[in-house]
This record gives sequence, structure tokens and C-alpha cells, in this order.
Amino acid sequence: MSTAAAPARSLRPGIVLADLIPASRARDIALVVGGAALTGLAAQLSVPVPGSPVPVSGQTFAALLVGTALGARRGFLSLALYAVVGMAGVPWFAQGTSGYGMPSFGYILGMLLAATVVGALARRGADRSVLRTASAMALGSALVYAVGVPYLALATGMTLGQAVSAGLVPFLIGDALKAALAMGALPAAWKLAGRRG
Repeated sequence: MSTAAAPARSLRPGIVLADLIPASRARDIALVVGGAALTGLAAQLSVPVPGSPVPVSGQTFAALLVGTALGARRGFLSLALYAVVGMAGVPWFAQGTSGYGMPSFGYILGMLLAATVVGALARRGADRSVLRTASAMALGSALVYAVGVPYLALATGMTLGQAVSAGLVPFLIGDALKAALAMGALPAAWKLAGRRG
């Protein structure tokens, strides 16, 4: 059998970027732990938003990348680990916070859902072209808000309109920039993997 045939099979639809690493239980554990750690590190890149209890941070972008690169199952496990460890007291949520009593905790739950969904979409090739990546990132962001904004309203006593104004509107431009980064990075990673194969 020719070795040239192996790369073509490895880049087939139905796999995610993490599947390009030889399979093993140790690989999966390292990817899950690494994804949680990446999200925790990215969360430290945070800036307070005046008038909002929710900061701008890198954790949403990291969560979407983790889900897309690892796939639904590992993405879910990675974000679940991130959430559980943060609830247990490790200060790696945005702005060095931890626990589950903060008004922004709903966004972390939304990231768990979003990582799972974008991971499932990535298995269907949603991370291999610019437009499909943009669509997956937009859907992932929408899912984060779909959980985070109502949670914010409940946790703070805001009306839903106030929660949208404080917990969604200020973040739309940043989300567009994050989607643009993902639109360039993910398809480029697949092209690079194809060339190295």
C-alpha cells in the first residue's frame, strides 16, 4: 500500500483537527485537559465593560476553537472540566473569578453547549472553508448568548431587554473579530495539514 494514500484518508470528512494526532486514550485525556487549560488561560485576557457585569474575554473564542478542533465529545468534556474546576474554586474564569454564583456563569454553561454543537458541525466539515467556519462560529456565539443572557437576567434581576443591552450588544463587534480570526485559522490549518500529508 502506498504511503501517499494515507494522508488523503486522514483528511476525509468526519474527522476534526485533533483526529490528525494518532489515537490513544492518553491523547484524548491530554486534549481534554489542554482544551480546559487553554480556555482558562484565554479567560484571563479580559476587559471590564462599563455598565455590564460581563467582561470581554478570550474564553468564548477559546471554547469555540476547542469544540471545533476537538469535536463534540472531547469539546464537551473539555468545557465541562473547565466549568467544574472553576466551580470548585480554581480562579480561571474571566477576571480570575471562580464559583457559580456570579451573573456571568450562564455564559460558561452556554460555552459548554456551543463547544459541543460546533464540534459536531466540525465533524461535518464546518471548519474547512471560510464561509462554513463563519456560520459555525456565529451559531456557537448565538448559543452562548441564548444561555448566558437569560441567566444574566435571572441572576441580576434585570429585564430581558436590559440583559440583552448589558450582556449581548457590547460584545457583537468583538464576536465578529473572533469569527474573522477563526475563519482564517481553521481552514488554513486544514490546508496546512493537507500539504504536510
